[in-house]
Amino acid sequence: MDDVPPPFVPGAFAGAAHHYRLRVYFEDTDLSGIVYHANYLRYMERARSDMLRLAGIDQRAAMEAGEGAWAVTDLAIKYLRPAKLDDDLHVVSHVEAVRGASVVIAQRILRSHGALSDDLLTEGRVTAAFLSPEGRPRRQPAGWADRFTAVMNGETIPC
Repeated sequence: MDDVPPPFVPGAFAGAAHHYRLRVYFEDTDLSGIVYHANYLRYMERARSDMLRLAGIDQRAAMEAGEGAWAVTDLAIKYLRPAKLDDDLHVVSHVEAVRGASVVIAQRILRSHGALSDDLLTEGRVTAAFLSPEGRPRRQPAGWADRFTAVMNGETIPC
């Protein structure tokens, strides 16, 4: 039937890398048609959230159970080239380090050219700590560090 939308397609893992695609819309740009600098952080956040969801890390359940939530504690970003209106972008994320209460994720944003090579636009590195409801660092919920380590090693994640 034509009125049934196709299923939502999230990002995907390929080995140790999580891939997330998106398109630049008018709302993402400034008056010159260049992506506003803060939107690169939003793109990276969407990709990280998708990666966690696919890895079986249920952030919402942890918050609702009163266990805590993730908070960015360190962020470095380097802008190399601008993204523009209607560009197809590709966010590639890699888990670099897993600690008891934190995780470090490196991310790159590329402009896709189909089968041709991609242009590297932005590189970033984020450290996120798991915080208690009172805002203090605490160990990640049981099993999450194992899932992050599996992602880092390119292993298949059972959900």
